[in-house]
Amino acid sequence: MEGSYRKVSIHYVKGDATAPRTEGHAIITHICNDLGKWGRGFVLAISKRWKEPERQYKAWFTGNLRPQLGDVQFVTVTEALTVANIIGQHGVRSPRNKTAPAPVRYDSIREGLSLVADYAQEKSASIHMPRIGCGLAGGQWEEIEPIITGSVVSKGVEVFVYDLD
Repeated sequence: MEGSYRKVSIHYVKGDATAPRTEGHAIITHICNDLGKWGRGFVLAISKRWKEPERQYKAWFTGNLRPQLGDVQFVTVTEALTVANIIGQHGVRSPRNKTAPAPVRYDSIREGLSLVADYAQEKSASIHMPRIGCGLAGGQWEEIEPIITGSVVSKGVEVFVYDLD
């Protein structure tokens, strides 16, 4: 057989997405809003482990070229670990206002994940995440999962989705 084919998929694991269980380079991927607000949800777990992703995310919003939906910021936290801040949420929704439209932006998540997949290919890395876009962003996993399959798994990159125990 010419060449080799390695089937990749989304792996669902119990545990903490900030502590990837893998060898080699890992990219922790999560969704951020387009306002520069950091302080609720999964970002708290990231900030508990490393200060740099939050610091760089906030700094990203102070310049003239502010991030747009679909942009990704790659923050190196160790030699073998990168955090990918994907701008995939337009604004924020107050926890008191459940009737407001969900801030999730599926097309922006698709764009961002495609960039993360390209980066993962360059680094021979795997991607690790919680169920992105489904918490504060208000998205549905039934919408997100096919986006991950189409923009990451289809490029031959392993994905690990973590659910807390």
